Amino acid sequence: MAKPVTSFTCTACGASHRKWAGRCEACGEWNSIVEEAPLSQGPGRGLGAQRGRTIPLSGLSSTEPPPPRTPSGIAELDRVLGGGLVPGSAILVGGDPGIGKSTLMLQAAAAFARAGSNTVYVSGEEAGAQLRMRAQRLGLADAPVRLGTETALRDILTTLDAERPDVAVIDSIQTLWSDTVEAAPGSVGQVRAAAHELVTFAKRSGVAVVIVGHVTKDGQIAGPRVVEHMVDTVLYFEGERGHQFRILRAVKNRFGPSGEIGVFEMTGGGLSEVANPSALFLSERGEPVAGSAVFAGIEGTRPVLTEIQALVAPSTLAAPRRTVVGLDSGRVSTILAVLEARCGIPFAGLDVFLNVAGGMRVAEPAADLAIAAALLSAREDHALPADTVLFGEISLSGALRPVGQAENRLKEARKLGFSRAILPEVQKVEGGGGMDLSRTADLTSFTGETFGAG
Repeated sequence: MAKPVTSFTCTACGASHRKWAGRCEACGEWNSIVEEAPLSQGPGRGLGAQRGRTIPLSGLSSTEPPPPRTPSGIAELDRVLGGGLVPGSAILVGGDPGIGKSTLMLQAAAAFARAGSNTVYVSGEEAGAQLRMRAQRLGLADAPVRLGTETALRDILTTLDAERPDVAVIDSIQTLWSDTVEAAPGSVGQVRAAAHELVTFAKRSGVAVVIVGHVTKDGQIAGPRVVEHMVDTVLYFEGERGHQFRILRAVKNRFGPSGEIGVFEMTGGGLSEVANPSALFLSERGEPVAGSAVFAGIEGTRPVLTEIQALVAPSTLAAPRRTVVGLDSGRVSTILAVLEARCGIPFAGLDVFLNVAGGMRVAEPAADLAIAAALLSAREDHALPADTVLFGEISLSGALRPVGQAENRLKEARKLGFSRAILPEVQKVEGGGGMDLSRTADLTSFTGETFGAG
């Protein structure tokens, strides 16, 4: 094993020496040279004997004001960002091809530019003529946005360093290439290098950089997961091709709440904001039908009411189909198992289809009771009352567990004309929002009281 290398440093001036001496040759101070151990003695060379500078440390309490924010004027976008863009932040926006990422980013760039921010939009996927045609179609041709088309990372960073805009949009990171990486554009090495350089530039210059990224077949942002750890905010632009609604969801945000959503509607003139998504998701709901249940959910800090639709039909297959859209299929399988094991209601030999109306995706466990109600309603051909909302988590024992922010859920339901809510018996609710609360202890009691089964 190699002998660890030590260094000798002057405590007066910090000069480094190869060996000890009584007097420092750099400053002339006597008896100021001391021996210092190397920073690393691990495998390989490690950090070696050279020492770095001492960084300043501070306490948790600080008098510094919070970072300033630049609002875009698009309320749904500002909500997801936590109030607006923070200077020097890096934002990653991902979504399926053709979902409307470029349209959203062009509208956002125009909004920031019209609000007074110096905005640069760099596209590596489209030519300048295509961007101008889209801007004319969206009514954004008069916005003072400066466009650029380039894929060379070195040229892009040089331009941004010279221009020093307030906001820079890069569309997309999969098209960029660095001349220091021997790989094709879009590869793991190129994406990692481009993300590192763009994030470093944002922190160094104070420019807010918005990076657009594609997603894989699994719905994850393409490239290494380390890219999501590098940036400050990760936004997913979601939606079904057959629906006009689009959801912008914050899955990570260092400057605001994560899980917040913004709702947009795709129209001929681009993306328009949806101020009250609950009313829009329930707008096509007519007379009560079997297999329909309204769930009072929470997305970030916003209460959202959605309709969960179920269809149960006899199956001609040996293995009945389980088709789920907008919900976690594993969670649905668990609820079906609990209904059979705890309530004695079998679904064997029956095809089950579940859908969340409007293209919304529901992930919170509080939707368990609404999913079970929709399944039972479809199976028993018994419609739930039109003025009823449900929420509650189902445990494996069949008991109903409480969920958070019950007051906000009930307040939103009351605002939209609902007068009755079914919720867990142990749920703590202050006031009730003027609604008739029907409490139930477990899934067996719920099925018996509502459908006469179990």
